[in-house]
Order: sequence, then structure tokens, then C-alpha cells
Amino acid sequence: MANLLTMQFCATLRKPGNLKPLRSTSTALTSKRSYSSEDREYLHKSIVPTMHYQKSLPRLPVPKLEDTIKRYLAAQRPLLDDDQFSTTEKLARDFENGVGKQMHEELVAQDKRNKHTSYISAPWFDMYLSARDSVVLNFNPFMSFNPDPKTEYNNQLVRATNMVASAVRFMKTLRAGLLEPEVFHLNPAKSDTDSFKKLIRWVPSSLSWYGAFMVNAYPLDMSQYFRLFNATRIPKQGKDELFTDPKGRHLLVMRGGNMYVFDVMDRDGNLVKPAEIQAHLKHILSDPTPAAAHPLGLLTSENRDTWARLREKLLATGNGEVLGLVDSALFCLCLDDESMNDHIHISHNMLHGDGTNRWYDKSFSIIMAKCGNAAINFEHSWGDGVAVLRFQNEVFKDSTENPLVNPGSQPAAVDSASAVRRLQFNLDAELENGVIKAKENFHAAVSKLTIDAMQFMKGGKEQLKKKKLSPDAIAQLAFQMGFLRQYGQTVATYESCSTAAFRHGRTETIRPATIHTQRCAQAFVQQPGKHSVEQLIGMLSECSKYHGQLTKEAAMAQGFDRHLFAMKYLANSKGQDLHSLYQDPAYAAINHNILSTSTLTSPAVNLGGFAPVVPDGFGVGYGVHDEWIGCNVSSYPERNVHEFLQCVHKSLEDIFSVLEGKPLS
Repeated sequence: MANLLTMQFCATLRKPGNLKPLRSTSTALTSKRSYSSEDREYLHKSIVPTMHYQKSLPRLPVPKLEDTIKRYLAAQRPLLDDDQFSTTEKLARDFENGVGKQMHEELVAQDKRNKHTSYISAPWFDMYLSARDSVVLNFNPFMSFNPDPKTEYNNQLVRATNMVASAVRFMKTLRAGLLEPEVFHLNPAKSDTDSFKKLIRWVPSSLSWYGAFMVNAYPLDMSQYFRLFNATRIPKQGKDELFTDPKGRHLLVMRGGNMYVFDVMDRDGNLVKPAEIQAHLKHILSDPTPAAAHPLGLLTSENRDTWARLREKLLATGNGEVLGLVDSALFCLCLDDESMNDHIHISHNMLHGDGTNRWYDKSFSIIMAKCGNAAINFEHSWGDGVAVLRFQNEVFKDSTENPLVNPGSQPAAVDSASAVRRLQFNLDAELENGVIKAKENFHAAVSKLTIDAMQFMKGGKEQLKKKKLSPDAIAQLAFQMGFLRQYGQTVATYESCSTAAFRHGRTETIRPATIHTQRCAQAFVQQPGKHSVEQLIGMLSECSKYHGQLTKEAAMAQGFDRHLFAMKYLANSKGQDLHSLYQDPAYAAINHNILSTSTLTSPAVNLGGFAPVVPDGFGVGYGVHDEWIGCNVSSYPERNVHEFLQCVHKSLEDIFSVLEGKPLS
């Protein structure tokens, strides 16, 4: 069945315009729902139970070892000279025919013993939770909301109230099993219909995936969703832990570094009246308490072992109860006193801010600026973009289409002073010094980060699809061309792709730097007069086809990165010596991702971003829209992000000129 899935799914992915990672897929803003305006407790009531497909999802396949080695060497070829490649090829063949065969067999055997999960799930959690670097810049990304189309609803208090209410309704819908399952519809006219849903709901959950498959629909893994709410990453020495307490009924609100809690659900689990939520938030926004002298949120930006030690100190000095309220809160709402000036300001504020008004360890935070600009910043160890984007889509849709308060709404006449509790912490000199040191470290780190954005307005998805080219492939090619123009080389490049089509799938890596992109980039950048328009268009087509193949393989869990990582993890866990393949400088280099890229487009999302994953890298968030292409890129001082974006823009201009039949000048 897995082979059949691959064939069917990939047949569709071959079509231009469909070549995109699954992470960008969400039904939240398009599907039809049964929604009752009388029922304020739920977003909708899905005909099909939320987790109906989970039990029958296909298992994440372990690739064949020979395929992994073949793909690994293909990805290495454009990064190495002939002598380097010859060395790497010998090491890879030795691995394939020797110890690698044994490691692969052990991994397959272990996978068969753990049929409830995937072979990558535990190692991936372990990788994230064992990392000792700060989660800020190194792991937490952000995705900003588009403004509410009704401008008067972008008031900070009104929008925060509506988003909190929508978020609680999402949580209640999810926990009641009424949230529509996440499904990748390849033929929505057949599968995204009430008649199909009424039929499939009666198919046993152990078989339901096959029923969806028969109509070209692919349910996605939803195992991460339960960690969206009441969840926090807890710092521990050596390895952190994920904490979840679904009994919490309260919201954590931060303003001016002060922390507040109040219940957003009553004792029966019903949503508190929106006018009461509005009153409580208004109380917090008008609280005259000065900004916190030692804002504890800064500690969550520290090195994880440092933070673990200080957290133990916090517990020892009598702060256990208030820390418990922080950890068990539904989520964190950060009310900022600053208005945003432009996209760059938004990116810096939503990615890191000043460190004082954030609790970076919460599974996610909704950040609401004074001007009503909003974003989600999320901790990455518990889950990937699929779950967060679905949540963001639903909250945007519900809060804009079904707002529960409006600009003329009066907050309820309730005693907010009693309902809202400002959390107070006992801090001794060591803890105060810890906060001061955390602030110094935080500012030293974020002061090195530069962010710039670019919009290419001369073409986008529609034009590229007409030319039978993959929009994602052309965007990635522009990054390769841009880097070659700026620095004269081809470097390790990472594009994230979701494997949520499989049970407990996480992500796989697409490797966009290929011999095809290298050849094409050299032709455009270094030999502009040497090739005819027809030859250049032929090269663009080759790049598109090969990138399409890589995307299909990654979506079907047929990359090489996770397989090699899992075998390395297994060897380390058994105390075995690593094969020379893993000691090869070329292996280190291909995992030193100078171009780290991720794409998403959604009607709910304005822009997203993240920091580079290496000091000499770029963090490239991008979206290919119908008529334009946008990039939001970050860098540290070793790279010039402004020049890089100029080079990417020039590359896109050249590509679209050639597609119009104009020769390169």
C-alpha cells in the first residue's frame, strides 16, 4: 500500500504548481463546515471525528540503504571538487557495503518493534530537547497574522479578545473530537464533501485511511496537536522535558514583563463570556504597575542548563505554585506596548522582541502589538509547522468572520481586580543577577541579527505554472543564483518538507542545491552571453523537474537526511564507534546549512521568519504568490543580507526575462 500511495500521490505532485512541501497544506480556510451561530463553544462540528484517521495512517517508511547513499552522493556532488567527491564516494560505498548495512538492519528491526510510532520520532524529540542553546533565534520561529480586513477590528484590545476566544474555541473543538481532520485533498470535489464525510465516518478508524485514499485524499498525522495547549518546555540539566496539564483553565498574559493569569473557561469547561475576557484584558492594559524590574521571561532565553539551574533555584525559593500556573496555562498572550513601523520591525519583534515580555518555553504565544499587529511565536521541539499553521488559519478565520466582540462592545461590568491575578515571584540576589546576565546575553545575541525583506512584483506562481515550471523550484533556483552571484560558490542548502502523511512523521529535507541548479546558475550568472534563450529555458525546465522529484521523495519520506541521522543516533545510543562517513568533512559541511529555507503561503499569514541555523548562514522564509514572490531573510554579521536580496531579485528578473524570450544582457 505504501508503494501505491507513493505512485498516486507523486503523480499529482508531478503537475506544475503542485510541487510544494506538505507543510503549506491546510483545509482550514477553504473547507465547508457546519457552523451554528448559537453554539459559541466550538468553531464547528465536524462530521468526521478529529482523530478518525490516526489509527490507520501509513507508517513512516525507512528508505532502502542503497537509495539513501545514492541520494546522499547526488546531493554532495555540487558541493565538492572531484578529489573531495572521490573521497566521499569511497567512504559512502564502504559504509553501504559494511557497517551501514548492519546499522540499517538494526534500525529496521527497532522500527518493527515500535509499530505505534515512527523511527524518527524519538530521535527527533531527543535532538531538540538535548540541545543546550537558547531557543531564541536557534529554534523558535514566528508567523505573523494578516491584519483583520475590517480595519477597526485591529484595535489591540478588540483583536486580542477575539483571538483569545477563537483560540479557546479551537482548543475545545479539538478536545471534543469535533475539529475537522487535517486532510490533503487532491480531488476535493470528491473527498471534501458532506456526502463522503457521512460515509467515511462509519468506516472503522483502523480502515478509514484506506477509504480516504480511494478518493485521492490523504489524511495527515495529528498526533502533535494535543501539545498545542497547556504545554511548556521545562528546562532540565542535559535534556529538557515537555510538560502538559490539560486541566488548566487559565490564560497567561504578559505586559511590561509582568505576568498575569485569569480563567478563560468556567468550572464546567465553557468559554467565559467574551465581554468578561475583554474586561480582564482591559484591566491588564490599564494596570499602572511599573514594568518588571527583573522580568523572569528573560530566563527562558538563556542557555538551557543555565536556565535549568536558575529554575531549580526559583523552586527552592518558594515559587513552585506560580511557576505551575505559567507552565499549565492554556497559552501565552503577550501584550506589547509598542506599535510596529514596518515588516522589518514586525519580524524583529515577533521573532525575539526585547526578551522581557515573552515566555519562550510555552508551546506557542500570541503576540499582540499596540497597533493590533499579531503573530505566533512557537517552541519547536513539540511539533512542526503543520499543527501551528492549522491553528493560525482557524483562529484568523474565526476571529475575523465570527468576532465575538466588536469595536463598540462594552467590557462586562465585572470585578477584574479579583479575577485577574498578577503573579509575584520571590527573587533573591542570585536570581536577580541571573535575570541581569540573561538580559546581557540576550541583547548580545539579537544585536547581531539583521533582517531584510524583498518583494519581486514582476511575476509569480501563475506565470510559472503557464510555463510548466514549479514555482518552488524557481524560487530555490533564485537563491542558488543569488548566492553564486554574491559569493561565487554553491553551498549546503536545506528546505523543510513535512512528512505528516505518515503516522508520527516530522520533516524530511529537500536538498535544493543540485548539479542542475549549479549548471543553470553558472549559465545565468557567470556565462550570460554563452547560451541561447532556448538553452536557458531548457536548463530551467531541468531544474524544475529534478526539484519536483526531490520534493516528491521528501514528502514520501524518501530523502536521505533523516535515515542517516537515525542510524547515527542509534549507533551513539549503543555506544558504538561511528563509521568514517560520519567523520568525513563533507558530511559536516552538508549539515552546515548556509542556506536554510522554509516556505508557506496562507490567507492568514502575512510573513514568517527565523534566524540562520549557522553563524555564516541565511535564514530564508519565502512565499511564491500568484503574481509576486516574497522573501523575509535573516543573517548574522558574517553575511550581507541586503546584498543577498539584491542578488536574488536580480536572479528573478533574469529568469522572468528569459521566460519572456529576452536574452540575458
